[in-house]
Amino acid sequence: MSLLGELFDAALIPSILRALTPVLLAALGGALCAKAGIFNVGLEGFLLVGAFAAVAGSWFTGSAWVGVLAGMLAGAGMAALLAIASVRFGGDEIIVGIALNLLAVGLTAFLLRTVFGRQGTFTDPGLQGLPTVLGQTPLTYLAWLLVPVLSVFLRRHVWGFRLTGVGETPEAARSLGVDVAKYRYGAVLASGVLCGLGGAQLSLGNVVLFSENMTAGRGWVAVVAVLLARAAPFGVLLAALLFAAAEALGFRLQGVGLPSQLASATPYVLTLVALVVSSLRSRRAGGRGPTEPSSSGDRPAVADPATSSHVSLE
Repeated sequence: MSLLGELFDAALIPSILRALTPVLLAALGGALCAKAGIFNVGLEGFLLVGAFAAVAGSWFTGSAWVGVLAGMLAGAGMAALLAIASVRFGGDEIIVGIALNLLAVGLTAFLLRTVFGRQGTFTDPGLQGLPTVLGQTPLTYLAWLLVPVLSVFLRRHVWGFRLTGVGETPEAARSLGVDVAKYRYGAVLASGVLCGLGGAQLSLGNVVLFSENMTAGRGWVAVVAVLLARAAPFGVLLAALLFAAAEALGFRLQGVGLPSQLASATPYVLTLVALVVSSLRSRRAGGRGPTEPSSSGDRPAVADPATSSHVSLE
């Protein structure tokens, strides 16, 4: 079989879809935060805690769906810490998010030893993974469905208009009676739930195990996807597809003799290149960068040209 035949065959698309789902779910959560004016870099930690909780829930109850619920709750719990620190007490969300990422790595490693008595990786024949439909878990189909749903929500629903207004001009939103803190709390908690789903997909769908730091930077890639897409759901999907395709091809490159370190780095290199190209284009166009603070003076907002003008909050 030729090299191209080994790299590109009918099994490549299912591999891309499996790699896509955790990143897409996390990136959609990050996009909601960005619309609310919160730059959420804690997606990596949310994903990791969700992955551990999903495995724990599945193992203790024998139900993968209870595991999914546990992952969602764990992700929401981590998100609540970010929301309280940044929204309630005005802390820097970037610093808090990085701290939560570090907390997630240490916490899951500690719980792996404490709860399961294992170090490195936990797997068990009794651990129930997610069922599949046409080779994909229901969470994969849910992730794809959420893209148009969130797009319509942000562009057509009054709550979506208000959420965008909260992120772009919070003082104007307050003057119209919109509870800015409530919308920001909601966006951050929703990102935690979505990351919990992504973590459950990673540990109960893509594989059926938990390994220390198994997210391997996927949450950071989700952050980059939000930046590349300027928080637009369909743009997030395309950016996440870029990473997923690179990850799937990276695994195949290992099979044809490429060193595993280089193959593993492939998706991150491509994502970095895409981010640099996007930044250069933004500068040449004279536009504002994706995370440059708005003129509201409240906090940084992620600009989306498609929704940045004349947003009605009433």
